[in-house]
Amino acid sequence: MNERRKIVVTGASSGIGRATALRFAADGWDVCVNARRKERLQELVRTFPSGDHLVCAGDYSDPLVVEEIGKHLRERWGRVDALVNSAGVSQSSDVVDSSLEDWRKPFDTMFGGGVRMTRLCVPLMRHGGRIIHVTSIHADRAEAGSSSYAMAKAALNQYCRGLAVELAPRGILVNGIAPGFIDTEMSIGPDGTSELETKWFRDNYVAGHHLPLRRAGRPEEIAGVAAFLAGPDATYLTGQVITVDGGLTITF
Repeated sequence: MNERRKIVVTGASSGIGRATALRFAADGWDVCVNARRKERLQELVRTFPSGDHLVCAGDYSDPLVVEEIGKHLRERWGRVDALVNSAGVSQSSDVVDSSLEDWRKPFDTMFGGGVRMTRLCVPLMRHGGRIIHVTSIHADRAEAGSSSYAMAKAALNQYCRGLAVELAPRGILVNGIAPGFIDTEMSIGPDGTSELETKWFRDNYVAGHHLPLRRAGRPEEIAGVAAFLAGPDATYLTGQVITVDGGLTITF
């Protein structure tokens, strides 16, 4: 009987993280899900096929939360085969007038949390382990109010490259996924309106020429790329950031 593989997925309560957790559970992995909303995680795990799944709720940028996750992983599993770091926070901050603390929050949460989870999981990985960071096309593009978010994603891209070099001797492969417009809760603004349903999106990306596939992506389409990167067909792929954006970044 084959030994079941084990994966940690952060940001699993919604969006890309949730779809990724569902995909790996369906593929026969044991899944440890992390996010701040425990009730959502418990509801999600109840939909999984049977397995040795774990719910580890909490803010993954908090050292105490990460320490507790590590305790559960060591006691219950003893190893980790893959990490998908999908947790994210969307916050608009003026590049000059916002407080430095507010402006740094997305960086400290997404990049800092990603570093903490990576440092937790690597010692538990065998030869052939996989690390996948979900970044964004924002990493090398500029948008007013989004500089701190973009900075965090750019840092994750470079972190993937550095990790790929340093972990190669241990047989651990590291890659990133940079989504474009994806239909998730992060697309919904403070007023409750999804940017994907606005006239601006329809004019520029559905009727216009900026998005060749003329639609937003689905979380499941990002989860599929994560499954590929963690699977047997990606054994010679490391240090790469794969853009999954419906062609958005190839156009003028």
